[in-house]
Amino acid sequence: GHRCAVFEPVHGSAPDIAGEDKANPLAAILSVAMLLETSLDCPAGAAQVRAAVAAALDAGHRTADLLLDDEERPVIGCRAMGDAVLAQLGDA
Repeated sequence: GHRCAVFEPVHGSAPDIAGEDKANPLAAILSVAMLLETSLDCPAGAAQVRAAVAAALDAGHRTADLLLDDEERPVIGCRAMGDAVLAQLGDA
């Protein structure tokens, strides 16, 4: 049967940076993969979400918290990272 659960990133909603387009949305996006796999019995959908996140990162997209000290990449915000994952998901 189906299991009921709550899926959310453990770091919370980052109220200190609300409205500043600085948050990293990847944990929230990956929680959708957990929902698909665990409660909705859709492992293929979960795999697509995870692959889209990996592809966005492989393409070089980084929010400020993911940028290494020695990296010279542009930093993107929450909306742009979400868009990057969506673009990859559209390619799946």
